[in-house]
Amino acid sequence: MTERQKAVWRTAAFVVASGSLIAMLNFGLRGSYGLFQRPMMETLGWTSATFSWAIAIQNLLWGFGQPFAGAIADKYGTARVIVGGTLVYAVGLYLTSVSTTPWEFILSAGVLVGLGASTTGLGIILSAVGRAVNETQRSFAMGIATAGNSFGQFAMLLVGQSMIAGYGWEATAVLFAVMSLAMIPLAIPFKGVGNDGAVDIAGEAGRTLLQTLDAARQHRSYVLLTIGFFVCGFHVAFIVTHMPAYLQDRGLSATWGATAVAAIGIANLFGAFASGWLGGIYPKRLLLAGIYFARSIAIFALITLPATPFNVIVVSVVIGLLWLSTVPLTSGLVAVMFGTRYMATLVGIVTLSHQVGAFFGVLLGGYIRDATGSYDLLWWMGIALGFLAALIHLPIREQRVILPAPASA
Repeated sequence: MTERQKAVWRTAAFVVASGSLIAMLNFGLRGSYGLFQRPMMETLGWTSATFSWAIAIQNLLWGFGQPFAGAIADKYGTARVIVGGTLVYAVGLYLTSVSTTPWEFILSAGVLVGLGASTTGLGIILSAVGRAVNETQRSFAMGIATAGNSFGQFAMLLVGQSMIAGYGWEATAVLFAVMSLAMIPLAIPFKGVGNDGAVDIAGEAGRTLLQTLDAARQHRSYVLLTIGFFVCGFHVAFIVTHMPAYLQDRGLSATWGATAVAAIGIANLFGAFASGWLGGIYPKRLLLAGIYFARSIAIFALITLPATPFNVIVVSVVIGLLWLSTVPLTSGLVAVMFGTRYMATLVGIVTLSHQVGAFFGVLLGGYIRDATGSYDLLWWMGIALGFLAALIHLPIREQRVILPAPASA
């Protein structure tokens, strides 16, 4: 490959496009696990709580792995992190197909898929995209990459439901493992996208990671942003894992459950684009506050309106418009505050909070469903948390953090 060809492969357009496709596979495959819940419970005699433990651990390890994956990407480049993580991800998906005990499922779907997802998820992708474009394009480019995440949810859910219905959950898990390997060639444009390949930004040269982390720890707006993202994780993971079963509890078929979650994914294509575009025009903190407030209203409508296919799809579309539209805004605020030099690490820490919320959303959903026979309490918790998150984002200040000058040699 000539130097000119290499340069073309590493242009911002290719980085954004590849990032969107990796995000599509990462979230689409992982986000389809909710379809496996009822078939695995029926085949293996498990409870909702047994299934939920594995998915909760998956979300938690995905979160804890993000800062470390981000730090490695910041230092050694994004492509290496993606390739290594993809192999772990694929092994976890394959082992899911042969899991017959809860511990095997926890190891495969929980530990391996969770760790693999942490290296190929939006935290890593958006940080690389943020480096590849200039500041005026950053919010919109992040919206495009996030939209890929959403399209994956739509496409993989439809593929997954069709495969499970026709061939069983075991064959579907094997197919997903094979599909995940496509993330390896898609990592090519990311080669060199890290501090070794990033354009130096004024005021960032000479900063160390520890200096930046110490400043972030003390910065009120960054702390509030991190706390607020907990709620996004709680909402997203609970809904994507338990909504199919919830709708079946209310009398709809498994197909309608898959369709509802797919509708959320396709609607967020538009929500993510709009979020990225609007984030370049209006204050990101106000947009985030509005998104969380509107989510609570949408969830209220879902659980109080009659569970007809029409009502469920309409509300799912509304939830989809608000779904991951928080991500480009949240990542964009990190870039505004601290620049892009250590963005993968800082976004990884914020994402850890997101995944702690996801852990509790998934796990509590399973336990409360088993204990009470319904998911109602979790939905009401989600409503309350949405209102709280809206308030938390209002005091955030959108401006660059001024760090002390680097010590001279």
